[in-house]
Amino acid sequence: MVMKKEISVRDIQGIRIGQTENSEAGTGCTVFLSETGMAAGLDVRGGGPASRESELMNPLAAAQEIYAIVLAGGSAFGLNAADGVMQYLEEHGIGFDVGLPVKVPLVCQADLFDLTVGDMYIRPDKEMGYRACRNAEDGGNYRDGNYGAGCGATVGKFAGMDYCMKSGIGSYAIQIGELQVGAVVAVNALGDIFDWKNGEKIAGLLAEDKKSFRSTEELMYERTEVIENKFTGNTTIGVVITNGKFNKTSLCKIAGMAHDGYARSIRPVHTTADGDSIYAVSVGDVEADQDLTGTLAAEVMSEAIIRAVMNAESAYGYPAARDRERNS
Repeated sequence: MVMKKEISVRDIQGIRIGQTENSEAGTGCTVFLSETGMAAGLDVRGGGPASRESELMNPLAAAQEIYAIVLAGGSAFGLNAADGVMQYLEEHGIGFDVGLPVKVPLVCQADLFDLTVGDMYIRPDKEMGYRACRNAEDGGNYRDGNYGAGCGATVGKFAGMDYCMKSGIGSYAIQIGELQVGAVVAVNALGDIFDWKNGEKIAGLLAEDKKSFRSTEELMYERTEVIENKFTGNTTIGVVITNGKFNKTSLCKIAGMAHDGYARSIRPVHTTADGDSIYAVSVGDVEADQDLTGTLAAEVMSEAIIRAVMNAESAYGYPAARDRERNS
């Protein structure tokens, strides 16, 4: 019988991950690079995404490969980080061949809203994106926790920032036979976070005494009036990485199935106040079943969400789950 085993997301070949952050400002970016290009799909379920080059993921678009994905903070301001990634790729001769001496790097990006954490006037920019690419060299510097796009991530914000908790970026990967499927996710949700295996809440909206939890869903049910601005500063953004051989049409479906991982770990999810997005990329040639890979994608995404929350450290006055556990 073929066994499922946990691996590191860094064990998946064909992609390099680099991160950089400004810890004082509470923001950062995480870059995924593929020198040879990677087929990629995208599924956006939240109502408020901040993104760049999303139409490249449309199965009808001509481009079949991209060369980088950027996850970043800064909301729409942070989309400039991709300019630094393009500069890095251009300097290394990486990109789409257009018949000229210069190649065009195709770079997609999704951002989360962390302007309410740290310094709202400092956001990921061209220099930060370039530095993340440099950090991706020699195996990369990826770490779970308060790093990269997860630097300023928080969760449980329906009652305002005074009652939210610190989150971060997390990863998880598994292998079955030759097939590898992993996920990296920056968790910055409006809602509460649950361990998908037992339903236990592990982070989210704090009670008024900040010693226990409240239910975001129950609070929403109590407040039936229309709220025009639910702190439209949320968004959980992630990337599924597989060595399975898929085209971007299949990868769009796999990304959609990975949203099941969001749905069983975050409640509520996919609201108008979130820009929840998942990319799925293929960086290998292993023949694999699309539905199996999508099912695994949902599992690794849920586990990566747990890692993001449990590896986060208290910062900017917001408590983290692991610090609450130590003090309980």
